[in-house]
Amino acid sequence: MKYNPKTIEKKWQKHWYDSDCFEAKDFGEKPKYYALVEFPYPSGTGMHVGHIRAYTSLEVVSRKRRMEGYNVLFPIGFDAFGLPTENYAMQEKIHPRKVTDQNIEIFTDQLKRAGFSFDFSRMVDTTDKDYYKWTQWIFVQLFKNNLAYRHKTTVNFCPDCKVVLSNEESQGGKCDRCGESVVQKEKDVWFLKITEYAERLLKGLEELETLPRIKTEQKNWIGKSIGAEIRFGIADSNESLNVFTTRPDTLFGSTFMVIAPEHPLLEKESDKIENAKALKEYQKRAAQKTEFERTELQKDKSGLKLEGIEALHPLTGEKMPVFVADYVMMDYGTGAIMAVPGHDERDYEFAKTHGLSIVEVIEGGDIEKEAFTDVETGTLVNSDFLNGLDVQDAIDAMIDHLVKHDLGKKAVNYKMKDWAFNRQRYWGEPIPIVHCEDCGMVAVDEEDLPVTLPDIEDFAPNEEGESPLANIESFVHTTCPKCGRNAKRETDTMPQWAGSSWYFLRYIDPNNDKELANYHKLKYWLNVDWYNGGMEHVTRHVIYSRFWHQFLYDIGVVPTKEPYKKRTAQ
Repeated sequence: MKYNPKTIEKKWQKHWYDSDCFEAKDFGEKPKYYALVEFPYPSGTGMHVGHIRAYTSLEVVSRKRRMEGYNVLFPIGFDAFGLPTENYAMQEKIHPRKVTDQNIEIFTDQLKRAGFSFDFSRMVDTTDKDYYKWTQWIFVQLFKNNLAYRHKTTVNFCPDCKVVLSNEESQGGKCDRCGESVVQKEKDVWFLKITEYAERLLKGLEELETLPRIKTEQKNWIGKSIGAEIRFGIADSNESLNVFTTRPDTLFGSTFMVIAPEHPLLEKESDKIENAKALKEYQKRAAQKTEFERTELQKDKSGLKLEGIEALHPLTGEKMPVFVADYVMMDYGTGAIMAVPGHDERDYEFAKTHGLSIVEVIEGGDIEKEAFTDVETGTLVNSDFLNGLDVQDAIDAMIDHLVKHDLGKKAVNYKMKDWAFNRQRYWGEPIPIVHCEDCGMVAVDEEDLPVTLPDIEDFAPNEEGESPLANIESFVHTTCPKCGRNAKRETDTMPQWAGSSWYFLRYIDPNNDKELANYHKLKYWLNVDWYNGGMEHVTRHVIYSRFWHQFLYDIGVVPTKEPYKKRTAQ
């Protein structure tokens, strides 16, 4: 008989899905196998070849495991909150709920037409209130454990999407959704304290079976550095500047200091600054630049010398000029650096530009011509008690000296920053926090979750990027869960990453209305045996989801320290 895909495939697909032959069974005598793919964003254009490519590998593995006698969980769902749907809805003047439902229906039909052996009975939708109730519940637990906080800061803002972006979403100074150049704005921002888990996130990689590249990218994103924190006094003042450096051995080569335009010392010592007007102008210009523009290596070495303020070298007591420069960021390290121009290209160029002294402390180069930067090894010179030591011995000796004389301490620093967690948009999970004049910020009572999105017609943000929820009085005005007085709801929503940070847990118990998922079911199915997804998500989604999972383990909600045994990328 001639093979006719229209009839043969349709016949067997109908049999598969009508007979529920791909449904996983909780518990049982068979060994379990949990295969996971990154769930799709249900766009209006439907599936593309990338989805087929991403899902086919674990489709084959799942079918093979079933044939080998495993009880296989191979689920699917939809990561449906976020900007693309909302932007499309505004453009077409259709509510995002309707757009999302239409797109999920299209995607589900296409997944079945492709013949994937997903367990469709466990399908989740991050925009379903029964799902995001538990996303909000996790946020409440983070808040109660002091891992969610609100802080006024300068943020990355996309003027096209009118939304605050995390550093991960604005790499290269561009919005990763629309490509528009981001600008800097000062806003109240919700952060999740992911930095508290930096060491745990690194340690957990030891047990993760994955590609070396994936481990390297996660390690680089977390960016652990071991070094010293050194205290530089300020001349004629009780104030001081703390500096983190991985190379305390080069301290004798430090000839000037550079601090961020936002450094609190500038406010504390404002009465001593003789060129205050020039400083204000410089700070204003710096505030208009994106983080990418400020830290770009090839940028001009702009900087302003502070007149009236000098630092004291901690070893020699000599006075050192202090500069303000926009390439120093307040939220990395301490917001201050000790410049060693003899062995750093940027410091060298800065010193040449501003006529500052350059001292060689590791022999091997010609600092009259350029900075000598090949200094991972070498011998110390012009460094008093370090002279003649190799680099590693000199680092250890300097840290010992700093500690002994109360000039500093051994320290660890991480490049990763706390996770900016709010968006000024409609189509996202409302942040379940109430602002009370008497009690401050109070979490919504767990029995009152979910805080649902109001059904509104105008869901466009304003030009200042304020959430449209702020204009809905019936949503904003509420009572304080703590004291019962009049209060206001938080009007920002969560980023799209929220729902995707725990979805693999909900697949295990998708209809549970009493808890995130039953602990015994979680104990049966976890860890995820094999997780496949895109390389572009290994420094965002994978780190975020591992952070949430580790936190949920700490509070006793999940039974495993890590969510995944194996992670690959198509």
